[in-house]
Amino acid sequence: MEGGKPSLELVYQAVQALYHDPDPAGKERASVWLGELQRSMYAWEIADQLLQLKQDVESCYFAAQTMKMKIQTSFYELPAETHISLRDSLLSHIQNLKDLSPVIVTQLALAIADLALQMASWKGCVHTLIEKYSNDVSSLLFLIEILTVLPEEVHSRSLRIGANRRTEIIEDLAYYSSTVVTLLMSCVEKTGSNEKMLIKAFRCLGSWFNLGVLDSNFMANNQLLIVLFQVLQRDETSTNLHEAASDCVCSSLYAIENVDNNLPLAMQLFQGVLTLETAYHMAVAREDLDKVLNYCRIFTELCETFLETIVRSPGQGMGDLRTLELLLICAGHPQYEVVEISFNFWYRLGEHLYKTSDPVLHGLFRPFIQRLLHALARHCQLDPDHEGIPEDTDDFGEFRMRVSDLVKDLIFLVGSMECFTQLYSTLKDGNPPWEVTEAVLFIMAAIAKSIDPENNPTLTEVLEAVVHLNQNVHIAVRYTSIELVGEMSEVVDRNPQFLDPVLNYLMKGLREKPLASVAAKAIHNICSVCRDHMAQHFQGLLDIARSLDSFALSADAAVGLLKGTALVLARLPLEKIAECLSDLCAVQVIALKKLLSQEASNGKSSDPTVWLDRLAVIFRHTNPIVENGQTHPCQKVIQEIWPVLSETLNKHQADNRIVERCCRCLRFAVRCVGKGSAALLQPLVTQMVSVYQVYPHSCFLYLGSILVDEYGMEEGCQQGLLDMLQALCMPTFQLLEQPNGLRNHPDTVDDLFRLATRFIQRSPVTLLRSQIIVHIIQCAIAATSLDHRDANCSVMKFMRDMIHTGIANDHEDDFELRKQLIQQAMSQNGQQLVNQLINTCCFCLPPYTLPDVAEVIWEIMLFDRPTFCRWLENALKGLPKETSGGAVTVTHKQLTDFHKQVTRTVPLTAQCPTLSSAEDCKHVCWALRDFTRLFR
Repeated sequence: MEGGKPSLELVYQAVQALYHDPDPAGKERASVWLGELQRSMYAWEIADQLLQLKQDVESCYFAAQTMKMKIQTSFYELPAETHISLRDSLLSHIQNLKDLSPVIVTQLALAIADLALQMASWKGCVHTLIEKYSNDVSSLLFLIEILTVLPEEVHSRSLRIGANRRTEIIEDLAYYSSTVVTLLMSCVEKTGSNEKMLIKAFRCLGSWFNLGVLDSNFMANNQLLIVLFQVLQRDETSTNLHEAASDCVCSSLYAIENVDNNLPLAMQLFQGVLTLETAYHMAVAREDLDKVLNYCRIFTELCETFLETIVRSPGQGMGDLRTLELLLICAGHPQYEVVEISFNFWYRLGEHLYKTSDPVLHGLFRPFIQRLLHALARHCQLDPDHEGIPEDTDDFGEFRMRVSDLVKDLIFLVGSMECFTQLYSTLKDGNPPWEVTEAVLFIMAAIAKSIDPENNPTLTEVLEAVVHLNQNVHIAVRYTSIELVGEMSEVVDRNPQFLDPVLNYLMKGLREKPLASVAAKAIHNICSVCRDHMAQHFQGLLDIARSLDSFALSADAAVGLLKGTALVLARLPLEKIAECLSDLCAVQVIALKKLLSQEASNGKSSDPTVWLDRLAVIFRHTNPIVENGQTHPCQKVIQEIWPVLSETLNKHQADNRIVERCCRCLRFAVRCVGKGSAALLQPLVTQMVSVYQVYPHSCFLYLGSILVDEYGMEEGCQQGLLDMLQALCMPTFQLLEQPNGLRNHPDTVDDLFRLATRFIQRSPVTLLRSQIIVHIIQCAIAATSLDHRDANCSVMKFMRDMIHTGIANDHEDDFELRKQLIQQAMSQNGQQLVNQLINTCCFCLPPYTLPDVAEVIWEIMLFDRPTFCRWLENALKGLPKETSGGAVTVTHKQLTDFHKQVTRTVPLTAQCPTLSSAEDCKHVCWALRDFTRLFR
């Protein structure tokens, strides 16, 4: 922090400004300044002084939060000899401030817990705390707060205490867990079951259950468990206490997921939850939705915990099917939020039953699923006074989407056809109100695709009934019936006599504003599935496409219609495609030209993205089958459109969003015609490089990778593409070398290494011989630490593919040259790369990136195992062996074991034919996972 340590007065003023300055700019300035203070070394002393002075809630909260943050992120700043005084100081503060504010107590409790976890010299912290404070009633609340957050912080991502220390702590907490539970029961008794104390006790107990350290035999007979269920059975229990008790029961059920290892506790919880049915009905009668939701959470967690037992031994012991009855009782509640809680369980049950494929077992569960589906159909009903179409973006719309997904996953148990027929008969035989009709059609739409459309009279009858639906029915019924028709496109394909009436029906919908988008989506579905039959209707599709904006379509629906049209276009005879594509593109091209001329005349900028997106979808999905030697029918059209795209790109070169859409459009144009786009190569590359020097939009790098993919193996193009790469690299490196450049521009990193990877794949020698490769490798090594999924994946793929070039295709003429070039690159950068990979795995990258890193390590080992073994040994020697709190991070044995695990597999598939290369690489990944846990 510039200017040295600030005065306490200045800190007070900043805190006051943060909370009370009426000017938002003043608040922001105070926030930035206080953030800098928290990151400085002075924060320790200042936070301690503010807590001692106890001037007001705001300054104490800031100080407590600062202490917690410093201990979490900057504990290494303190010398080991200060740790004991810091602990004593924090314990003194929490005792002095216990009555000021609960949030301050929580922050200080977190600070103490985080200190205990990192401070290896503080042995048996739980025992120390209980001994010191358990006899003082006024200290019980903050003692329980510390004991609540301590287990929660063990797996905190903010603390990198490592697996060794974490194991040591968990063993220590397990040893004292019964003492903690006994303390909690004693606190409840001492305070006469005071509500505040009960809430604290249940929260704390839940926290210890979550860590999985409680002795299940001890807990099975514990009085606190009895109190827990008594609280949930009582009608007069307050909302807050009810929620705390429910959370605790859910945690306990989650903790015994391995039922067989926790039988006594499992039995107690099982029987305890079954006693809550009456309490649930009482909550329903009192219309207490909060409690109803809590009970449903408990019932669902019960079913999740005993799922395997239920499937393994249904109706016996803890496989008692009353558990499913409880969930179906909840499904009968009028509020859809209640049944929604149980969805994950029903998914998992469906998954288990699908894997067993036992007809007898399926038959046993079928009645439960049938009842669930009936309840879901009822929940999907719109209100009788609902006006307009069903909304799919509000909460209820999202619920219906989740119902649709669940029905698709469970329908195999009931039988798609049987269910579909049953639903249809309720409409055919009865005369239900419109909201029931709509909900039934909605469920039918969810299962329509899972029915075999071959020779199915019911499906054709439904299709006929829907397309002849009275136009005066509620518009929501028409909306959902159109959705159903879209889902039945396979039936239309098998019964082409329905194509005309279906299209007429959908065209009526397309002309009505509320139904236009759903009708467009249905037409898109029909086009996708019935391409060959739709070829005769291409002119009609073209007419729709020409007047697209006369329909009230959403952007997605309009693009979907064009996609359907393009799919049908690709099925036309080759000689017709060019003319029809030209007609289809004409509307968008004319619109782009109009925008360009308007801008020229009035100077106003107009947004061309709508037209660019539409052209992109046309190019993307016009994929006719072209034989070798035939000219691609789309080539001429794309060459004609290029000048307009080029001018649009030039006009909007400063606008990243529009440039991105231009590049996307060009990408699909190039992909559409492949080598047929050769005439565009020179002008396109020239324009890309020219604009990129001024506006380095990463999409140009991505477009470059597409060009390399298409033309990189053409000898005549390789030098030109290398020149393009070098020209694009210079501004890219300038951008990425700025402070935090890699972190601030992950898209650029991603696209740069996509481009480099394409080059390695298509023309490795061209790139490996060039001057630029040294800089690309250095940039890649720096970027390995970037915690961004796509960017990191691209960097690792480049590294893997580059090294693989030195061993792949050893029968080809250029193999020795490739091998020599990789040897040269690795001798210069190998040790640095291995150091960086090991360090970033341990300290920077999340676990999901490790498979990619393992592949790079595996390739290095395949290329030169003896040298890699030496590099790895050097990298491991450089790792820290202890934490700043004095705990052992990694032992010498763990280092040597890891080295052996990674290098033990002889990476020559010929010598080890039983193990595939992929399997060996997995072993490296598993070794990395276990090893990096020591530093997390």
